[in-house]
Amino acid sequence: MVLSRGCLLFIKIQMFIFNLIFWLGGCGILGVGVWLAVTQGNFATLSYKFPSLTAASFFMVIGAVIMIIGFIGCLGAVTEHRCLLLTFFIILLLIFLLEVVGMILFITSRDKFHTYAENDLKDNLKLYGTVKNQGLTYAWDKVQINFRCCGVANYTDWKTVLNGTELPRSCCKEDVKECTAANIWQEPCYKRVKESLSESIPYIGFLGICIIIVQVLGLVFSMLMYCQVLKAEKEYE
Repeated sequence: MVLSRGCLLFIKIQMFIFNLIFWLGGCGILGVGVWLAVTQGNFATLSYKFPSLTAASFFMVIGAVIMIIGFIGCLGAVTEHRCLLLTFFIILLLIFLLEVVGMILFITSRDKFHTYAENDLKDNLKLYGTVKNQGLTYAWDKVQINFRCCGVANYTDWKTVLNGTELPRSCCKEDVKECTAANIWQEPCYKRVKESLSESIPYIGFLGICIIIVQVLGLVFSMLMYCQVLKAEKEYE
């Protein structure tokens, strides 16, 4: 019984520390979302088909979900409540399984994903220059300047947006008096961003592995503690 109680105390401390870090991470992400909402308003609509999906709302929802999960885990660890521990385990397991399914779908349907993303970004151009999407306008200008590119697939993507004749100033090379098709960046932005992300795959992969390890540890700690609490309760009976 002493050994069982010692194991329970050790797992309890590890579980609490893990979830405290998890909860603080959620606070940070939520804080970023609130800051974007306060300072930038509708900072940037990420999808034309889903106008309510803004950068601010995305960060706030993700942060709030992580905070709730972390709080349930912390409370379950402190109170040694089996129901809370099991709830935490089930929620974390569902998130883990959704991530695995999402990864498999992305790998098997990569071409369809790229086609959908490209089409959605082209629709997204329709929001360029609108009053409520100044952040998106700034983001597009920043991308085209930094990556030295124009449009999603090519510069003609802007023709359906800007009266068929105009081009954003960010499409053109520096020190030009007039922005025309003759002096624009020739590379498409989607291709340039894909190439840039490909260079970051090792770092993204490392981050993904770290997230998986943290989630697996959370699952292991919560289930171990659940079993230890159940065992301790049976010994007391």
